[in-house]
Amino acid sequence: MMQIIKSNSIRYSKGLYFIIMMLIGFSMQAQKKDSIQIIEEPLYKPFIERYILDELKNLRNDQAELKKLTVEKIANSELNSADRAIRYTTDTTTNIFYIITIAASILVIIGWRSLTDIKRKVESLTEQKIEQVTAEYEKRLTELENDLILKSKELINTQEKLTITNQIQSLWRRASIEEKSDEKIHIYDQILEVAPNNVEAMTHKADSLLDIGEIRWANSLANQAIDIDSRYYLAYWQRACSNAMLGNTTDAIKDIDRAVKLTELTKEDLLNEDMFTSLHKHSKFNQLLKKLQG
Repeated sequence: MMQIIKSNSIRYSKGLYFIIMMLIGFSMQAQKKDSIQIIEEPLYKPFIERYILDELKNLRNDQAELKKLTVEKIANSELNSADRAIRYTTDTTTNIFYIITIAASILVIIGWRSLTDIKRKVESLTEQKIEQVTAEYEKRLTELENDLILKSKELINTQEKLTITNQIQSLWRRASIEEKSDEKIHIYDQILEVAPNNVEAMTHKADSLLDIGEIRWANSLANQAIDIDSRYYLAYWQRACSNAMLGNTTDAIKDIDRAVKLTELTKEDLLNEDMFTSLHKHSKFNQLLKKLQG
């Protein structure tokens, strides 16, 4: 029994030992794996971190280099701009001095040797121009004034003539309806007061004077009318009437002949005139009648 128990104990011990050894093996493998993991993780993580750090460093270096290049380009551009501005200013200043020098040389050549001479010349030219403009303006103003005066006079004369014409026409209308010779003579006198050289008024007044027996007065008025207008036939007619009444037969026939030449008179006009009755027996009067028609 003891032997069986011992044998079983030995078997149990061996099994337990085997189990313990297996556990120890598993434990050692686990520790080995853990140690491998512990060893493997530090092997690749530092490389990644190093790579990232190197890339960041390179990126910073690139940025610094880019910034440096950018600053250099901007600085160079600003320097170029400043240089161009300075050159432009220098060239402009030089050109201005050249222009001033040339202008001064020209001024010296034409006789303007100082600013005083220039000022005097400008003042002289200005005064001449002002005098010229003033003279031209005064001339135009005088012409305008004379033109206005002339037109005003013409307008006044036209108005006066129109007034006189209206007045004379009114007097002629009155004379045409007046039957009395004395009143007609008075109206003709009013016309002659307004228009002293009115030949028509003179001859009509002479006709009215003949009607009232003022033969010589009528003859005098006819002479005045002929002196004013030598081609007015009625003045010769009235003078022929007055000459016939005064017995101046030859002068009367001459005036009739002139009146006939100046207008279209007929034989009846001469025969119907009562003041020519004394001329009917005169041979020259009859010869004159033969020349006329009607």
